Amino acid sequence: MRRYYFHNVFLSNGWTTGALVSVSAEGFVTQIDVVPEHGSMAVAGAEVIAGIVVPGMANAHSHAFQRGMAGNTEFRLSARDSFWTWRNAMYALANRIEPDDLQILATQLFVEMLKGGYTSVAEFHYLHRQTNGAPYAGANVLWDAIGQAASTAGIGLTFLPTLYQTSDFGGRRLNPEQARFACDTDEFLRAVEDRIGAARRNADRDAARLQVTGVAFHSLRAVPLENLQRVALRLREIDPGMPLHIHVAEQQLEVKACVRETGRRPIELLLDTGLLDQYWCLVHATHATPKELKGIADAQASVCVSISTEANLGDGFFDTARFLKAGGRLCVGSDSQSTVSPTEELRWLEYQSRLRKKRRAVLATKGEPHVGTRLWRDAAQHGARAIGQPAGAIEVGRRADWLVLDAAHPSMVGAAPDRALDHLLFAGGDAAIRDVMVAGRWVIKDRRHEVDGELQPRFAALMQRLTLAE
Repeated sequence: MRRYYFHNVFLSNGWTTGALVSVSAEGFVTQIDVVPEHGSMAVAGAEVIAGIVVPGMANAHSHAFQRGMAGNTEFRLSARDSFWTWRNAMYALANRIEPDDLQILATQLFVEMLKGGYTSVAEFHYLHRQTNGAPYAGANVLWDAIGQAASTAGIGLTFLPTLYQTSDFGGRRLNPEQARFACDTDEFLRAVEDRIGAARRNADRDAARLQVTGVAFHSLRAVPLENLQRVALRLREIDPGMPLHIHVAEQQLEVKACVRETGRRPIELLLDTGLLDQYWCLVHATHATPKELKGIADAQASVCVSISTEANLGDGFFDTARFLKAGGRLCVGSDSQSTVSPTEELRWLEYQSRLRKKRRAVLATKGEPHVGTRLWRDAAQHGARAIGQPAGAIEVGRRADWLVLDAAHPSMVGAAPDRALDHLLFAGGDAAIRDVMVAGRWVIKDRRHEVDGELQPRFAALMQRLTLAE
């Protein structure tokens, strides 16, 4: 058992000055006591944390291999550049990545996530096969590369092997550049079931539940509806609380193609299946109608937005204010890795709403007037739930995942405790993230990770090679 004394901490019931937090050997918070006088005998032997402590953020949507694209597609190919032209560059990268490359990319990315304030991540992973489209013999080394990278970085991982079967609505065959993504339904279910079985047998080795397994369906254009329904029902038998994620309604062309093929919009189609519940997370939902947003909220499903990616690709605006007013659960992700910063995602969630409504503090409420506090608290809690991680708040029973903000940093100086998260989001406060703990272990200290020295040259060499191969 370890004990920590916090001068200023954001607990699940709000800001507290002076708290003694006990953490088990497995990395879970076991007791919290309010102790205003940090010099008293009650905190003898505790590690005193100088700074402002807040819960770590869940990254609910990530494609690790796309870290190799960041900054390399920001030039015009034609006057009609869009998501669909960007996708060609993504396919080209996906077909150059080998397992060792993926492990380096993912490790670098996960370290960057930790430094930015993410303490867990859902990896939406659809690289399954060799570059020639053939399956790997034995264990899937691409899947293993993600798990090994997360272990090295020390980040919580929800691995989402992704079902990908068709190139478009109507069951169209995969294109040659999509061959690495192909999954047979029965083989996919067996692989997922084997993975979950192995995790259950080795549960004592991961007492902190740092790595859990869910499943993703790439999209309705990539998974025929009957296959999605069959797989989802079988997964509920395997694990009733398994996280299930899907890209949906990100692009207007996708919505139009779905209507043309099925007579219904993609979110409408999902809602009509009756499958959606609290364990589903719809990624993007950019072009959701008001009725669809209410349907998602009523089903208690989550929506994960990634404003940085949606803006980078020109997707459109998610109707955040309407969804939250309906009681929707919203979380954020880094997606294509154009930005690896929860503060930027949340800041632009609010700014996007301000630009649409032409007023300020749109996403605040009567109960929580501080925009930064409301957005960080809710995204951390809803994100952790959406990816099945026992984190998201500093409270008894949750994993000890938290950030320490340097109160002396220029972005934080003068901030009253109840304004610290406002400063984090709106005053460049991400630069004040000094230390990061995951499952009771310091993974970032003084803004450094223990693998920085050896990882950075390996990452640099890989990026040089990938860039030359373009």
